[in-house]
Amino acid sequence: MFDLGFEKVALLLVLAIIIFGPDQLPRVTRQAAQTLRQLRRMATDATSEIKAGLGPEYADLDLSDLNPRRFVQRHLLDDLDDALGDDPPSAEPLLSYGERPPYDPEAT
Repeated sequence: MFDLGFEKVALLLVLAIIIFGPDQLPRVTRQAAQTLRQLRRMATDATSEIKAGLGPEYADLDLSDLNPRRFVQRHLLDDLDDALGDDPPSAEPLLSYGERPPYDPEAT
């Protein structure tokens, strides 16, 4: 999600030690972990409240499906894949070499 490699994590750790100092770093880390736990708990509670408020007909609703990216992917791109089918179109020509295409006087 955040694409954090070893170098970026090490840089963040060095910056945290410089900014907060080695004696304050454990306290700040503990507070950040508590805040993160509270935010996750609040998100879980909000999700359950929304599902309860919508009623039983929306019990199977996954709120992550309402993300615009997933919504477009699910409702537009999946339909496109179904329309195209699983098999790619053949590269075989419809006319043999030297054969003239049929002429339609109404099309021209």
